[in-house]
Amino acid sequence: MCHPLNDTIVAPATSQGNSAIAVVRLSGKQAINICDKVFQGKDLKKQQTHTIHYGTIVDGNKIIDEVLVSIFKEPKSYTKENLIEISCHGSAFIVTQIIKLLIRQGARPAQPGEFTKRAFLNGQYDLAQAEAVADLITSDSEAAHQAAMNQMRGGFSAEIKQLREKLIHFASLIELELDFGEEDVEFANRKELKLLVKGLQNVIQPLINSFDLGNVIKDGVPIVIAGKPNVGKSTLLNALLNEEKAIVSKIPGTTRDYIEDRINIDGISFRFTDTAGLRKAKDKIEAIGVERTHQKMNQASLIIYIFDVNDTSPENLKEELKKLNTYLPAPVHTGGPGGRAGSVSAQTGQTGRQAGNIPYLIAGNKIDKCNEQTISSFKKLIPGDIIGTPLPYEIIFIAALKNQNIDKLKKKLLEMVNAKTIKTANTVVTNIRHYDSLVQTRDALNKVLDGIETGKTGDIIALDIRNGLHYLGEITGEITTEDLLENIFSKFCIGK
Repeated sequence: MCHPLNDTIVAPATSQGNSAIAVVRLSGKQAINICDKVFQGKDLKKQQTHTIHYGTIVDGNKIIDEVLVSIFKEPKSYTKENLIEISCHGSAFIVTQIIKLLIRQGARPAQPGEFTKRAFLNGQYDLAQAEAVADLITSDSEAAHQAAMNQMRGGFSAEIKQLREKLIHFASLIELELDFGEEDVEFANRKELKLLVKGLQNVIQPLINSFDLGNVIKDGVPIVIAGKPNVGKSTLLNALLNEEKAIVSKIPGTTRDYIEDRINIDGISFRFTDTAGLRKAKDKIEAIGVERTHQKMNQASLIIYIFDVNDTSPENLKEELKKLNTYLPAPVHTGGPGGRAGSVSAQTGQTGRQAGNIPYLIAGNKIDKCNEQTISSFKKLIPGDIIGTPLPYEIIFIAALKNQNIDKLKKKLLEMVNAKTIKTANTVVTNIRHYDSLVQTRDALNKVLDGIETGKTGDIIALDIRNGLHYLGEITGEITTEDLLENIFSKFCIGK
């Protein structure tokens, strides 16, 4: 439902449930006047912007709560409208009573994301920056926070605007030629236009390529723990998470379905999946679990292949790892939709092996029950022994149950996903909408180059340039539709 933007909206700005404090937010022309009707203390209408005032919220003669009221007068507020934030005690009952009271005084409940939508419509942010607000709220790692903060502060938007401004200059010259079509004049130098378009592509393509890295930053690195039954996969998951997440048993085939959880390692978010053991299933239920293991491995960015050093010989290990090729796909394009979500293969400088197109780390488990001679037999394996690819590799020897060398395993995971690159990346694409618009822009610019090379008329070149400008404009919001805005902001939480 569409609402007028000149009314006043209200919503809780903090999470539901009881807490020490909560914040109720009002925005709109009448925000200060509406709050003043139910506030006992100072006359809010006479107070300066960016000031805080102590008093009570009252319903007639009934005191609802003692509060602090923060005043932000237009245009110096988050929404660029008059904005009030009421800090009250965090009782869900109190928050509800205050909101109901403010609605009776003329406010209406805000829709999801409506505060940020007003900030965009009033020019506080462009659309890419507004979308970054939601990413900032949900960021659960240092890298995700950094990427969202960079985008919200306009780093990504600045690059897009520079691209658009350069293209607009030549578009105007091409359009001018069309006005003088009968005189056969050329205002836009085709060689300069060609150089410009190639320069734009050199900026756009790395942004498109960064989408894989953006997925890793935003959603976490998807890692699957795989191996034969009873080698310690669930124990390893519990050791990584530092909690008893998965059921551990000596009975092979205990894990019938996958178990997922997320942890933060040195500022990088990882999504670990414990899977059913890889073997010929003994019943239908286990067969389903093994099939799901194959599916999860195909979706992973990295696989930890774990084996029991006591029950496996170096030759057995070589055979087990060769079988990974029967479970994993051949190399595929991973530059966005259709590829593997959150691929890290393009960013890795890993010393792990690679099955199909998915890198994996080998972990030898249960070293607390073996001698050094057993471990040394695996260390004698040479590069190229496994699968035949002459890449260097390393087996991390662990005792998951004793938490031995788990930190070393974590360090190797960070190395394999090139954590330094992730944490220092400046402008990366984390949004599927932005990715799609950049691909469309690139395709339009390819048509411009083709038009120049083949000597197409100015009107055709102008059309392709306009298409490129249109798709770039969709990213920052110069080009929008109400349906697009509704789709974007409906995914925000209420009160933001």
